Amino acid sequence: MVRLIGEAGEQLGLIKISEALRRAESAGFDLVEVSPNSDPPVCKIMDFGKYKYELAKKEKETRKKQHIILTKEIRLRPKIEEHDFDFKVKHARKFLEEGNRVKASVVFKGREMIHQEFGKRVMENFTKALEDIAKYDKEPAMEGGTLVVVYTKK
Repeated sequence: MVRLIGEAGEQLGLIKISEALRRAESAGFDLVEVSPNSDPPVCKIMDFGKYKYELAKKEKETRKKQHIILTKEIRLRPKIEEHDFDFKVKHARKFLEEGNRVKASVVFKGREMIHQEFGKRVMENFTKALEDIAKYDKEPAMEGGTLVVVYTKK
């Protein structure tokens, strides 16, 4: 016995499976089990091919409306020149305006680790240059030999 729902959505009541299959075949549709865990199971008379097509269409439409947020990385050095710094800020602004996050990292090599204040100063200037458009998620932190900050759009 199954609970049967007609092609227009109307309740047809409790019917034997063989009778439900016969009704679906005579209507020219398929018998689809909608809720197998309920007692008794619920079956519906519908065009299964059309149903799958509409589901795929809805899924494609929802994927089209999604915007995937990427994390773009900008790598800086502690002794970066003014022009290079401005160039990196311009790229970071572009990435933020596109809706992406920006991970700015100051990379220290060798003996530069002794003078981390230079890297912190570069990061402060970078934050000041982006303060009108972005905010950082967490305070600047050292990860190995790299000073890292992640920015998101305000």
